[in-house]
This record gives sequence, structure tokens and C-alpha cells, in this order.
Amino acid sequence: MSTIRFAALQESRNRIALKIEEKEKRSALFGKNVFNKHAMQQYLTKSAYESVMNAIEKGTQIDRKIADQVAVSMKDWAISKGATHYTHWFQPLTGATAEKHDAFFESINGSLAMEKFDGEQLVQQEPDASSFPSGGIRNTFEARGYTAWDPTSPAFIFETTLCIPTIFVAYTGEALDNKTPLLRALQAIDTHATAVCKYFDKNATKVNATLGWEQEYFLIDDALAQSRHDILMTGRTLLGHTPAKGQQLDDHYFGSIPLRAMNFMRDLEQESMLLGIPVKTRHNEVAPNQFELA
Repeated sequence: MSTIRFAALQESRNRIALKIEEKEKRSALFGKNVFNKHAMQQYLTKSAYESVMNAIEKGTQIDRKIADQVAVSMKDWAISKGATHYTHWFQPLTGATAEKHDAFFESINGSLAMEKFDGEQLVQQEPDASSFPSGGIRNTFEARGYTAWDPTSPAFIFETTLCIPTIFVAYTGEALDNKTPLLRALQAIDTHATAVCKYFDKNATKVNATLGWEQEYFLIDDALAQSRHDILMTGRTLLGHTPAKGQQLDDHYFGSIPLRAMNFMRDLEQESMLLGIPVKTRHNEVAPNQFELA
């Protein structure tokens, strides 16, 4: 194991820091690759926009004709951003995300082609559910699973793919992902919390619950992470020695930040801004490879 670690250390030292250029202001980047309210107002008709907002805010159903309008507008917006494919993006019970990619493509009479994306393709897809954990609720030959569009989460573009957030359920209705139980919990909180709020304000109509996120994280070189079986199998450190620098002194705080780590943070902040994720990184108060998200 020591030989593997020494080789990983040598590989990490030979890596060259990527050059990151910031060509636009953060405020101009924010939400640029997200089909948010601003984008919907530009591409949707007034009736379609109101229907989608009612679905988000009140949980009403979206008519099939409206879904077709949303799909065409979403496709036009995505293509204008350089997208060539779309995917139903979901979170199965594997600890990771999953995607089923398709192209905006349909042949016409065998000699022509067009970009196509309609309401049927937007609302529902059928990935192979036999590949994902089911908790033994069905046999393999009954492994039909469906992804369904979740309009409460805006679609976004990652590289050249339009990512449509969806839920993942079995054909019998059981949740096969992490998002469906979360949405059900949010609905239950909204129902019961709104009832309590009405005791204090009769005009209360809805309660929105929010989740916090992880504040601190550490950067580890990929070669070093690959040499640690505990990190690969559990995603965290389970074994190891006491750190050479613990909390005895503060000489490792306010340390100089390696260029690779700094450029990683610049790249992360830019990509987060494009996806509408407000990230403000504090890295002057912590160890060189430890960061905090504000």
C-alpha cells in the first residue's frame, strides 16, 4: 500500500493546474444555463407560463397541449445554448444520479431530418428499471420504471445536454428514487404547516420548506483518493493516522492555497453560477485545501 501511495503522491505532484478565465461578471453568469422564470417568460406564451407557475406553486396539472408548448419552447431555448441532446435526470437508490440521453433528432421520409421534442418526450420516459435497486418489490421481468417530469425543479443545460429533473417510480407506483419521498414529505409539511399557520394568519396559503447544504469540504487529489479503498467504497475516510497537524497550533490556517485548488474553486464557482447555484467561497480562514461555502 505504501508503494501505491508514493506513486499517487508523485502523480499528483506532476499535475499541471488548469487555466480558468473569467470573461463575464458573476451576476451575468447567474442562472444563464437554467430554464428559469426569466427564460420561460421569454420563450413561453402567457397561458403556458401561467400554467407552469400554477403547477409549481399550487400543484395543479399541466394540460397536454400546454406540455407540448413547453417542450417546444424548452427545446428552442436549449438549442440556442448549444444543446444537442436531452435527458431525464433522476436520483435512483444507488447513491448517484442517472440519465437516459436522446438526441433532438427525427428523420423525415428517410432523406431529411428535423429537431424534435414534444410534450410526450418531456413528461415521461421509460429507462430500464432492472438496473436499479428495487428493495425486492418486484421481479426482474416486471422491472418497468418510469421517469416523470418534475416542473418544480427547473431544467438546465450541462455541456451540450438539456437536463430535465424527474422522479423515478415503478409501474405499480412505488418510489425508486430519493426525490419522490422528498416531494411527498414537502407536500405533507406544506399541508399541515399551513393549517397551523392559519391559526395565526387566515391569509396563509402555502408553506415552503428548505434544506441546508454541507458547509465545509476538503479537496483530495484523484490519484490519492483512488489509492484509498475506504474513500472509494464509502465516500469518506474510515481508516488512517492522526493528522500531523491537529488543533495544537494554528500555523496551518491562513496558509497559501495551491494554484490547482484555487483554479478548481474558480471553475466550480463559474459552473455553479451558470446553474443558478449561489456560491460564495471562503478560503482565507481555513486550511489550504479546506473550503467553506457561504
